[in-house]
Amino acid sequence: MPKKINDNFLWGASTSAYQFEGGYNADRKGLSVQDVRNNYPEGTTNFEVASDHYNKWKEDVKMMSELGLKSYRFSISWTRILPNGRGDINKKGLEFYNNLINELIKYNITPIVTIYHFDLPDKLDKDGGWHNKNIIEDFLNYSKILFENFGDRVNHWLTINEQNIMILFGEIVGIKIPETENKIKYLYQINHNMMVAQAKVINLCHKTLSNSKIGPAPNIACVYPGTSKPIDNLAAFNMKVMRNWFYLDTCVFGRYNKLVLNYLRENNSMFEYTIEEMNEINSAKPDFIAFNYYTSSTAIFPFSDKLFDEMPSQQKIKSVKGMYQQVKNDNLNKTDFGWEIDAIGFRNTLRELYDRYNLPLLITENGIGGYDKIDNNYQIHDQYRIKYYKEHIKQMKIAILQDNIDIIGYNPWSAFDLVSTHEGVKKRYGFIYVDREDFDLKECKRYKKDSFYWYKNLIENNANEL
Repeated sequence: MPKKINDNFLWGASTSAYQFEGGYNADRKGLSVQDVRNNYPEGTTNFEVASDHYNKWKEDVKMMSELGLKSYRFSISWTRILPNGRGDINKKGLEFYNNLINELIKYNITPIVTIYHFDLPDKLDKDGGWHNKNIIEDFLNYSKILFENFGDRVNHWLTINEQNIMILFGEIVGIKIPETENKIKYLYQINHNMMVAQAKVINLCHKTLSNSKIGPAPNIACVYPGTSKPIDNLAAFNMKVMRNWFYLDTCVFGRYNKLVLNYLRENNSMFEYTIEEMNEINSAKPDFIAFNYYTSSTAIFPFSDKLFDEMPSQQKIKSVKGMYQQVKNDNLNKTDFGWEIDAIGFRNTLRELYDRYNLPLLITENGIGGYDKIDNNYQIHDQYRIKYYKEHIKQMKIAILQDNIDIIGYNPWSAFDLVSTHEGVKKRYGFIYVDREDFDLKECKRYKKDSFYWYKNLIENNANEL
């Protein structure tokens, strides 16, 4: 077993285009589903300016270098490259990302690129979005443009961010479901189309970029039974499969998990597929598994539909009738926003992933959102964030050194404050404070938080002090 974390370990941080860049219509950028949203939670802003990274990218990369980042995981905006989702290429969009990638390399920061992160072009969405099989070729063409223009410098590619969350949460992350449709069938058809598109892109990457590696980026979390009752263990197993393994089994093993297929058939919700599409999925093999982890889950068996219908709406989304009901875990502390904190669950998740798939792992999101305040001396004391990261990174280190799990990098969420999909600007995740409020843009100045200096020291010492 290794005695220390590899010196080439990719200590980094993450962002996404629509939450961080701003410049939503700058330089011919087209509109995405995130730009035309009208279902923002009350009191939260849109993504038009975000953190103004589009205008401050050079300053931002310099700050990443000062933080000591060895990698930076970011997404490319589909509509900055192809304003309509297909057709003419926007040269200004290519220029922006070329400049960003070159600046990262100048500071010896490895670019890790997410091809798609919740920001479907609005024009494609109006044409049926991910439910229309035409999007498979649209996504392949878009990815081909990225490979041709950035593949000489980008060697780490992520296909689709949190595909499972898009199926589980739908509209919150840009998936609209017509009221006339069978909701379950509609969502799983979207999932299948994404799987085919992802497989084609993985195969294209392997065919055209000999030095690149590519993998999926779902949100994965271990699941505990809510009690020691055998039936609740069954529920936890159901949730693990429906939340986690259904998506990764398809990508890694090239087949759909039968438990979910049985569930879909029993509910008259089986999606449509062809043998040719399944052969494509089976032929595409990821080089690693990237994944996002924030918290674990706990499940009990739902004996009654009445019980299910009485659940809060947010809880309903996380539960499936007849299969599992997610419940809170009283053994865990909570964040300011009610998310359970489970560092050992992080290690549990790493172990389960590696045991099941035996592929290198890349952590692409992990972090804690809170109400950070800047004082009169322009300091931000986010000790709760340092505590969170200490606990989680310690468990990751144990996973590497004791469990002998192959982990190639850690890119927590997020490098800078950005606009949270659910809670706007007030929910801050970054090592770097962005001075703006939901409805007061100010100048979006950047300030280093206490966690900035702590993470910088951790990277310099390769987490040896933990």
